[in-house]
Amino acid sequence: MTKDRSYESVMARKGEIMKKAVGIDFDKFESGSIGFDYEKMMLETGYSIQEIEEIQKHTGVGNTPLYELKNITALARKFAPKGKGARIFLKDEASNASGSFKARRAATSIYHAKKLGYKGAIAATSGNYGAAVASQCSMNGLKAIVVQECYDSRGVGQPEIIEKARACEAYGAEVVQLTVGPELFYSFLLLLEDTGYFNASLYTPFAIAGVETLGYELAMEFREREGKDPDVVVVTNAGGGNLTGTARGLLKAGAKDTQVIGASVDLTGLHMASDKQFNKKSFTTGHTGFGIPFSTWPDRSDVPRSAARPLRYLDRYVTMNQGTVFYMTELLAQIEGLERGPAGNTALSAAFKLAQEMDQDQIIVVQETEYTGAGKHILPQLTFAKENGIELLIGDPTEEIPGKNIILPKDPSYVKVKELDVDKLKLSLIKHCISNSNATKVNKDDVAFLIAETKSNEKFVKKALEDLNVSIVE
Repeated sequence: MTKDRSYESVMARKGEIMKKAVGIDFDKFESGSIGFDYEKMMLETGYSIQEIEEIQKHTGVGNTPLYELKNITALARKFAPKGKGARIFLKDEASNASGSFKARRAATSIYHAKKLGYKGAIAATSGNYGAAVASQCSMNGLKAIVVQECYDSRGVGQPEIIEKARACEAYGAEVVQLTVGPELFYSFLLLLEDTGYFNASLYTPFAIAGVETLGYELAMEFREREGKDPDVVVVTNAGGGNLTGTARGLLKAGAKDTQVIGASVDLTGLHMASDKQFNKKSFTTGHTGFGIPFSTWPDRSDVPRSAARPLRYLDRYVTMNQGTVFYMTELLAQIEGLERGPAGNTALSAAFKLAQEMDQDQIIVVQETEYTGAGKHILPQLTFAKENGIELLIGDPTEEIPGKNIILPKDPSYVKVKELDVDKLKLSLIKHCISNSNATKVNKDDVAFLIAETKSNEKFVKKALEDLNVSIVE
């Protein structure tokens, strides 16, 4: 019998579809009123970090170059107080197969899909992950479908997203391109059901475990090269998987004192699901439109429980404007000779400023780069912005208004970061957790879960629950 393909019916059976497409029963991790066993879920991969390293090695993933950005470090020191200006390093993930760190996610996911006997894999993404899945599928003899949200209702697509579609097709994937809106998840579910393919989601335990090798690799490289762990690792933050996986890898290597700082482009005021505002932004990832909502409620992705949970690992969170990232992208190319795409340069922008707060003998690491291509270059992006009514200026980036203008820094002294209140984000997560579960009472296990979710303490969580009129029972 043909199943009902209406929106309501498909969404009603999403749990059934997901279970078949991932091979994980997420219900078994649930506990208490609101909690679930995150570490048990991560163990569901069945792979050690050493096994994942071997899996990735077979398809040209991992062991990427580590550069010291001596010229950028020297420039940062010119604007730093005396004795300040940490050494800035960059992990060049663009050298991975498919050109980004997301190859680590895809290699693990596609290996597992093939092991389980799936004939193909599907990924819902506008970004580099689609190219990574397509690349890994081609190497493993699997079919690949990439579902992209890339057009507004006028049929106008962003240069960067269109560029990534070309990359996916080059690796042999079928690309399904959609307009912005709720049909993305619906179409994704239908494809999973119709094909029986593996859900190569960004947010499964397999994907996040794949990124753990990046953090682990960093710690081992610095111990061998510098005799110490890095003091700070800066991670571009969107859906949270990059930060989560890197931080977990650092911890598995024993780098417990390394500070993990998230960095996002500030797109305050732009609604990511708005058709009219879709093409008013010049960054398709690594921005607050993903970074904030996915931090404060991770379980909004295409799996029941997301393995990307950044507030478990985040020590600090900063933002910068669009113009600053464009500026730093050019700076990296012109004084270090490295032309890389915008995603990793978000973290680089933060690192340039943060290094000026640190001592000169300290180390700060930008933990990823991405490939660049026709639509990812600065000129197509800025031209597209002008075509959409965005004013381009040179001056003080703090005066930038997302959707109205892009302001490039007047000189390196104008590179700034804005501090986000991490405790406020943690309180928001607790509020979402309570409201989404309709909980009025929680137990001690629930409290322990929230402590882990927010990297906080019992006092912090109990006060938050008290303010929400939620009681704690034995």
